[in-house]
Amino acid sequence: MNLGFLGLQFSFGLQQGNMGPIYSYLGADEASLPILSLAGPVTGLLIQPLVGALSDRTQSRWGRRTPYFVAGAICCALGLLLMPFSSSLLMAVSLLWLLDAGNNITMEPYRAYVSDRLDPAQRQFGFLSQSAFTGLAQMLAYLTPSILVALGMNQDRVDAHGIPYTVHVVFVAGAVLSLTTILWSVLRVPELALSAQEQQRIAAAPRGIGATLAEIGSAIREMPLAMRKLGVMSLFQWFGMYGYWTYVTYSIGRTVFATDDPRSSAFHSAVLTNGEIAALYNAVAFVVAFAMVPLVRRLGPGRVHAACLAFGGLGMIALTQITFKPLLFLPAVGIGLAWGSIMGNPYAILAGSIPPERTGVYMGIFNMMIVIPMMLFSIVMSSLDLGFATLGFGLYDRVLGGDPRHMLVLCGTALLVAAIAVARVREGRATPSAA
Repeated sequence: MNLGFLGLQFSFGLQQGNMGPIYSYLGADEASLPILSLAGPVTGLLIQPLVGALSDRTQSRWGRRTPYFVAGAICCALGLLLMPFSSSLLMAVSLLWLLDAGNNITMEPYRAYVSDRLDPAQRQFGFLSQSAFTGLAQMLAYLTPSILVALGMNQDRVDAHGIPYTVHVVFVAGAVLSLTTILWSVLRVPELALSAQEQQRIAAAPRGIGATLAEIGSAIREMPLAMRKLGVMSLFQWFGMYGYWTYVTYSIGRTVFATDDPRSSAFHSAVLTNGEIAALYNAVAFVVAFAMVPLVRRLGPGRVHAACLAFGGLGMIALTQITFKPLLFLPAVGIGLAWGSIMGNPYAILAGSIPPERTGVYMGIFNMMIVIPMMLFSIVMSSLDLGFATLGFGLYDRVLGGDPRHMLVLCGTALLVAAIAVARVREGRATPSAA
């Protein structure tokens, strides 16, 4: 199961590490980056709840979730394959919409699939193991360009549009990997047959988009209390992570390489350095996702997640004060603790509080709590001049002075607030029998 998730997360890793620089190579300024990347949050907001509700109600010869795995994998592979050949900002933005649609079509059923296949006692380990494979996949995605340079590729060799050929190679590899691993996972781990009771429930459920939207609305109204509490944590957690992914390369460019020119060799070095740092924190996430299992059973996922978020927030703030490249890897350990926990512990809290027959729709709704903070970040921080109008409030320039180091401090502070919020979620604490 996790092999397919590895391919999907490799795609996400490529996106996180390269879309900002690709936009910069094609002429975008730093203040416009979040709003140019709105494809991810918007497609997540629209697609994941819809796919979640649809997959809960789907009956086919291939199962409930499998049709969505395959459709999403094909879209994802096409987006990755074509992205490095972008000749304009418009082309890159359009391909990102295709890529993110594919990622989001596949992502939600994979989350629901863990609950489908595992009994309640196994779900904490299931989600944490999924988190571990997220770390492994993104480590490989971030590290591959540096490996290519180490093997002899020139980091400064670029195409006619300024995009390095290392990006071409790694995106094509990502397209092949995401498609093949997801298809392999589907073939090797077929879905469990639905019980007669489940089949009757699905057959009796209303059909069509209207019924699906009504189901989403009903699920939101009947949302479990624990899930509502997690919404506050998610607001600050994902605001911080999205800002970090968008601007960390630019912060490193200024602090370590003294550049803000995306066409310079120094900026190419900053991109590779961010990849190496991200590879380390994803490797940490891979290890701690398994290592924290006994700790989660003793203390509960909420308290463990709060501690990990605090380490991540402090790590982001520390990155802005470091000018010597080797020292950048120390704060990355704290960010890795946070990332390993983010991809597992909130889902462990959630899975224990939602009804099994609505797992898909609630996993999709929970994703709304991820993408809405990202959309908020894009609108508040960004500004994009369209000639006839300007999109966004532009706080990146107006309040933060156009300095990505100030952005990372804000993002780290957001993670600290998220840590306080999740520590107050009682449903995330260990029960006396589990302690």
